[in-house]
Amino acid sequence: MKKGLIYALQKIYRRKVPADKLITQELARYITGLSFEIGKQIGIIIDRSGSITHVIVGDAKGVFIPDLNDYPIGRKALRGLRFIHTHLSDEPLNREDITDLSLLRFDMIAAISIRDGLPYNIYVAYLMPYGSDKKYEILTSDFYRFELDYDNFIYNLEEEMDRHRFIDQRDLRERAILVSASTRPKYELEESMDELKELAVSSDVIVIDEVIQRLKEINPRYILGEGKLKEIVINAMNKGATLLIFDQDLSPSQIRAIAETTELKVIDRSQLILDIFARRAHSRDGKVQVELAQLRYMLPRLTGKGTAMSRLMGGIGGRGPGEMKLEIDRRRIRDRITRLEKELEILSEARRQRKQRRVETGIPIVSIIGYTNAGKSTLLNALTNSATFVEDRMFATLDTASRRLRFPREREIIITDTVGFIKDLPKDLMTAFKATLEELEDADLLLHLVDISNPRFEQQINSVENILEELNIKDKPKLLVFNKIDKVSKDVVENIALRYNAVAISAVRPESLGPLLKAIEHRIWETQKAEDRSPEDREQKADFYLVDR
Repeated sequence: MKKGLIYALQKIYRRKVPADKLITQELARYITGLSFEIGKQIGIIIDRSGSITHVIVGDAKGVFIPDLNDYPIGRKALRGLRFIHTHLSDEPLNREDITDLSLLRFDMIAAISIRDGLPYNIYVAYLMPYGSDKKYEILTSDFYRFELDYDNFIYNLEEEMDRHRFIDQRDLRERAILVSASTRPKYELEESMDELKELAVSSDVIVIDEVIQRLKEINPRYILGEGKLKEIVINAMNKGATLLIFDQDLSPSQIRAIAETTELKVIDRSQLILDIFARRAHSRDGKVQVELAQLRYMLPRLTGKGTAMSRLMGGIGGRGPGEMKLEIDRRRIRDRITRLEKELEILSEARRQRKQRRVETGIPIVSIIGYTNAGKSTLLNALTNSATFVEDRMFATLDTASRRLRFPREREIIITDTVGFIKDLPKDLMTAFKATLEELEDADLLLHLVDISNPRFEQQINSVENILEELNIKDKPKLLVFNKIDKVSKDVVENIALRYNAVAISAVRPESLGPLLKAIEHRIWETQKAEDRSPEDREQKADFYLVDR
């Protein structure tokens, strides 16, 4: 563009629009005249104070709206900006204009058509409150006859929108829409969505909507179709959501592509679990392991806008200002990961020493394992009369706890509560907690605790078995224990326990723990004695603890 035109465009910034006007006639004549002269559309963005924040020159068919990160949406229904642009011919607002209005949450969007270099007609659109029959309203008028008390109109519109949104201005918690998109069967998606909702609640997130879509194939860029994604984002904006949580793990490129479509925060299932772990970890071991997992997860997702951000090339052309912020952040994360790995080795050595002392005493070790929220900490408290923190939510406790449990005849064991398992446990978290989970290798018996009241308990059993297989301890002696029998009918409990050859208890009812204690005692001491007996004798004793139940 010529200097004269650039100067003429810069002069637009000096103008001010009164609060009660959408745009003044003088400003409209000025931009339509420039647009007619250069044969390109011109757009301006105005804030509620009447100041012009952006002047945009497009082409004959449209304009490209820049990033508006300096004007975030916040907790209000609208952004506080209006977008006005010219149309070289008398054309109404198109689908792209309405999409921009919905996604970018403009107060209003307007197009002024041009005839002989002057304003002709004006087309104005604004969003309607959630729950209205129409999602938006379009007004059409001769430009010089268009009248609107802009400031008062927008104030009343936003007040009405806020009344229909799922938001309490005093509640600062995140508000999320959960999204599950996969090629798996619908019933599996629904079950996984139920679990994702429990995870979200455990992370103190308010769930305001759920979206399930079964796909024929995964979209490599957005995981689901671009149109469906925009529909979800618009729905999130209407309902006041601040966060999108995907049930499926997103690749770094998918997170970037989805984030470019919306200003909402976007996380996946793994990141949600990592957030819960970060909230629940209290011991030094737990904090180090969680931070290490978070940094490993974050590193491949820490990227700039294109390869131009990289400044670490060698040779000719590689000399310049040195590291930019992106590379500095990456280097700091790698350094931090190295330090945490060294600290984790020191903590692991301390655990090995404590473990060695337990082994030397010859006291049997029993580890409680199971799906998260199966009642492991509650059982530990009931058996040992201790006060480990318990709460009816996923991953309420992460830090391992060991207590002594005394049996009759001067026998005692060390019973250990471990971190809960979950389907599709993030690999970075699995790696970070591997040192802690390795303690299961030294257990003489694993108590596999299962929540019998959960309709997905069979899948949960399989998930735990898969994790044990990954840890190479699937063949470790195990005792299957069904918990929370107080929430299920007696006949159902008896049938399920018989089918799985398991013990059934309620950790909140101490009187139900007798069969479990006898089963533990039999599996540890009676089985040791049986090693010297004949195979026939051992076979007769195999189901002792079940008969005694």
